[in-house]
Amino acid sequence: MPVNRRQFIGRSVLGAAALATMRPFSAFATFATPETCAASVGLTTGVNRADMAFRALSPFASYIKKAVAGKRIILKPNNVSIDIPLCATHADTLEGILEFFKSIGRTENIIIAESAANGPTFDGFSNYGYFSLAKKYNVKFMDLDREGSEVLYLFDERDFRPHPARFSKVLLDNTSFIVSAARMKTHDRVIATLSLKNIVVGAPVKDDGFRFDSKSRKGAISDKSIVHGGGFKGINYNLYVTAPKLHPHLAVIDGFEGMEGNGPNSGTPVDHRVCVASTDWLAADRVAVELMGIDYTQVAWLNYCMQTGQGVGDLDKIGIIGEKITDHIIKYKLSDNIGQQLILNKS
Repeated sequence: MPVNRRQFIGRSVLGAAALATMRPFSAFATFATPETCAASVGLTTGVNRADMAFRALSPFASYIKKAVAGKRIILKPNNVSIDIPLCATHADTLEGILEFFKSIGRTENIIIAESAANGPTFDGFSNYGYFSLAKKYNVKFMDLDREGSEVLYLFDERDFRPHPARFSKVLLDNTSFIVSAARMKTHDRVIATLSLKNIVVGAPVKDDGFRFDSKSRKGAISDKSIVHGGGFKGINYNLYVTAPKLHPHLAVIDGFEGMEGNGPNSGTPVDHRVCVASTDWLAADRVAVELMGIDYTQVAWLNYCMQTGQGVGDLDKIGIIGEKITDHIIKYKLSDNIGQQLILNKS
């Protein structure tokens, strides 16, 4: 269902009017405006991904307009695979984000950037229709594997030693405004993969010619596996320890069609039709976990970040703008190995 810019703006105005006449609370939260509380989360539903993303971002327009002034905007989609549409960020979600930036007068220096996990990044962009966005928006495209790297050290639970990994300089750049355009999915290592993991695991780079198949260039390697830390404890700790350097400045989580079961790339679809957005990535991920019917106390990386104050994870302190959380909870089936993942809670 294509939506033009007039419809985007019209629906945004109608949405704002509706919010003015209704109580915009979830059952868990106290309301706070984006201008007075960083822990506000936009929650929308609908029948069009682009429109949902646009409306979820609209309450933050004033704040974001100031925050992006003079900065390069990096939109980071989730391309854990270059050829499985259900596991990847939909082009319509990116369109909604681009339309939002256009509505606040920002049309220059916006880049869609990724280091796809299992093959050439631009192959994924082509497969998922990202390049067509350049016909409507002044957006450029970037393969993070070709833009330089910086070494960070990660934990491996098998030997308790630091291991060097090459991370994208673009995503570590403090002068850029990083937008995580994630998809709501379960995960076979960290229970759920949302806005933070999209950035952290997408940031390690790989050699040119690396693929997860027989076509991989001999000797080409990927540093993404190092983030996984040798096991369930290692990857959860590495997500936590790298979050201060690699968290997004803006989180957009598309749950129009989520993935349950053996995510992040082998799960099955969930017709959920929700979208979450926030300038507090942790608040966005916390709300997304709730919408997925997941007990947040079981998600180790989320709790580590909450316990060390890297964002707001207490639902009583998160202002929900738009829909009620309780009206849109769907209990996602978790990965087949959930029992092994939960060993973190027993140690």
